Amino acid sequence: MTRSYDRTQDALRPVTIEPGFVRTASGSALISMGETRVICTASAETGVPRWRVGSGLGWVTAEYGMLPASTGSRKARDITKGRADGRTIEIQRLIGRSLRGVVDFTALGENSIYLDCDVLQADGGTRTASITGAYVALALACEQLVAAGTIKRSPLTGTIAAVSCGIVGGVPLLDLDYPEDSSAEVDANVVMTGDGGLVEVQATAERTPLSRAHLDELLALAEGGIAQLREHQDAAIAEGRAS
Repeated sequence: MTRSYDRTQDALRPVTIEPGFVRTASGSALISMGETRVICTASAETGVPRWRVGSGLGWVTAEYGMLPASTGSRKARDITKGRADGRTIEIQRLIGRSLRGVVDFTALGENSIYLDCDVLQADGGTRTASITGAYVALALACEQLVAAGTIKRSPLTGTIAAVSCGIVGGVPLLDLDYPEDSSAEVDANVVMTGDGGLVEVQATAERTPLSRAHLDELLALAEGGIAQLREHQDAAIAEGRAS
């Protein structure tokens, strides 16, 4: 089987994370995984949603969107339809849940951080790239809050990253591009913390039931890929801190 970038079955597409891509944001990053590119920004604001006021706890939430030309054929903006579609809502909830999994809301105080993930170009794995890039934006925003004296310490309790994997032609593969994803018998999205804890696993068998053995193979592939993504995250955060 020939894969994009002549990859082996356990290899990621080329990954770059450019921190500080949007200078006006509290934290930001442009993440590229192969031909998939997502701008991730974190906007820190004083105050929390009404239902959180007086609790002493902060809040982190996310929004996700695809630019009209991100998929080749133009995708209408949600605003023209009057509401976000079901897929968009599901993905932004996933991003929010994932990032909240490594946040100490007491340390954040009554401050909110809004994560916005905008897909410039889609070639598979946009939701997982969004989570991985959003963590970098969130980490940089938290450091900015500490530097400004808004909070005493970073509220981050760990790291988080995500990657796609699946079974194509009976072969378990890491980091599916669009042609692979569209023909996969099984596709999965795996979100993990830096210490190997599973935050979320989304797996769907399109034509062939997923066996326990294949699930274990996919999780092992994801764990190896996420370890590599953490290295890219660490390097991007260090670069953003120094700039």
